[in-house]
Amino acid sequence: MVESWDGFDPSRVDETAMRLGVDALCRHLGVDTRALRRFPAGSRPVYAAGDLALKLYPQADGNASAVEASVLSAVEGALPVAAPRVHATGDWDGWSYLLMSRLPGGPLDFAWPGMPTQGRAALAAQAGELLAALHRVPPPAIPGWYPDMPWTEFVARQRAACEQSQRDLGLAAQWADQIPGFLDSITLPDEEPVLLHTEVMRQHLLVEPDPWRLTGLIDFESAMCGAREYEFAAVGVFFAEGDAGLLRRTLASYGHDLDGGVSRRLLAWLLLHRYSCLPWYFRCLPGPPEPTLDALANYWFG
Repeated sequence: MVESWDGFDPSRVDETAMRLGVDALCRHLGVDTRALRRFPAGSRPVYAAGDLALKLYPQADGNASAVEASVLSAVEGALPVAAPRVHATGDWDGWSYLLMSRLPGGPLDFAWPGMPTQGRAALAAQAGELLAALHRVPPPAIPGWYPDMPWTEFVARQRAACEQSQRDLGLAAQWADQIPGFLDSITLPDEEPVLLHTEVMRQHLLVEPDPWRLTGLIDFESAMCGAREYEFAAVGVFFAEGDAGLLRRTLASYGHDLDGGVSRRLLAWLLLHRYSCLPWYFRCLPGPPEPTLDALANYWFG
């Protein structure tokens, strides 16, 4: 799953012009450019330079660089795995940038296909411990931090727009027609918002083998403050990829109360997610045995 949640298309960036600008920025920051190379994956341009990484954000991202830098500073030393350490941040030639440390390990999405079942299960449990630690970190104060409104108002806004948003994304009527009734039938928890990564997926987790273990978590630009369960919408579709057993292992390790309604609530959070696109998930994940949202909740999250 290499598509970006938020629609930014890195292929539209002029790579030659970008590299010239990056070279100039690195010289300004005192970074050696001799081994500079761009990472092939990712929804934002990121360059490796020795033990450092330089990430660039287009102007359309607003305060994404400030969010990522602030959250990285907040989580430093607080997680059971490494997170990038901030070295410098600022603006350069129409882009914002973040210079940070590189982390040990390789991307989980590359390692996953050849990984044994017990290795995947171990990582699922470690992911739960990681998220429990993340949610204990006091959220930083960031001006204009999305959604820049009380969490209850954000949820209400997402509910009101959900059905039409999914139709606009191409969701078939047999599914879209079910959304209002499905959401109306679910009571979402009203609790103090916590610090959320919101995009815990295989591409954002780093691992090492023998035995398989998580070594790092990256890409905090979409971090938010919100309900704990909101976090597990992305975990279900982008880490477990519809494997409910793996997701349950993560939830159990996190310490989540696996009550009978959790599957339907997690599907509700997926529908309400800021980057939700149910038609895309249907293209990437196995479908349920019958075309109902209740069956889907049980199949992906149950």
